[in-house]
Amino acid sequence: MLKQLVNEARFTITITTTGPLLIKSGHPTLIGPDMTPVLTLRNGELQVYIPGPSLKGVFRSHTEKVIRTIRNGETVVADPFKDKGKDQSCSSWFDRQNKQRKEKGLGLIDKATVYKQSDPIARLFGSTSFIGRVSIGDAYLADPETRDYLKNVTQNQRMPTEVRDGVGIDRLTGGASPGALFQLEAVSTGTCFRTEVLLRNFECWQLGAILLVVQDMEDDLIRLGSGKSRGLGAVHGHVDEVMIHHLGRTPERNATDIWGLGHFLKDDSPYGTQTDDRLSLTTRPSTTTRGIRTLQTFTNESLHDLKQAAIQEFVRRMETYPTLEACRGGTHG
Repeated sequence: MLKQLVNEARFTITITTTGPLLIKSGHPTLIGPDMTPVLTLRNGELQVYIPGPSLKGVFRSHTEKVIRTIRNGETVVADPFKDKGKDQSCSSWFDRQNKQRKEKGLGLIDKATVYKQSDPIARLFGSTSFIGRVSIGDAYLADPETRDYLKNVTQNQRMPTEVRDGVGIDRLTGGASPGALFQLEAVSTGTCFRTEVLLRNFECWQLGAILLVVQDMEDDLIRLGSGKSRGLGAVHGHVDEVMIHHLGRTPERNATDIWGLGHFLKDDSPYGTQTDDRLSLTTRPSTTTRGIRTLQTFTNESLHDLKQAAIQEFVRRMETYPTLEACRGGTHG
């Protein structure tokens, strides 16, 4: 069923730096700063940007923390860097299971079972055994004033960045440690980026998980990049509208309802979804038909209503989501 396209959500996140931001390139300059930001060639010039994988990593790790907090010590989320134990990564566990099946002359675990037995993070963000539901693109410079500024500055000043000095502290004297001086080049405060988010074949709690991270960005609770403990990485994010598409014949439903994957699949799903996977909102979104797509657009009050309902659904599902041991049939591999 996940080879079909039953629903998708699209929206744009605007990210504005409220402090210096550094996502390191990993390449120091020969005569300049020791740490420099990542660059990309866009519109014929080098520009700073925020890589999509970096943003997706922040969304993933923040969602992991929230779920672990909700379940207060229960092992619901796997450790993506562990290959043994009850909380080993889904990738490691499924690889081990497939190896055992191969030794017995059996085929690989089917994708429906992989989805059903995955933890909520792997279901949403993916693993080596199953593609994720969410895609987050690179965030490029978006503010018109920033773009106009780039057209008028010289080649050496073309980026909205600043150089900062840093130094290690001598533990004995409390002063600067000899030879510990370094420089970093960071994106300046007030720089605006935009990125596209696409969520396909989603369960309603998955939409809630993404919108929860967006809400925390709106509340200035998330930092990006390197040097967070040094005061770097403060950002503010916001979304102006969310568009939800349904492809094919529109099922009979209320205009204020959002159907998740489980409600489309009904009760014969091998994916472990729930038939009550839907949101009933109080504010009606704008609804249009474009060819074979039905498009619901959420702005202002309807967007606020969508956020609250989706986040509540996310919390509700995470409170009852099976532990890893239950998902994996009581085996650790």
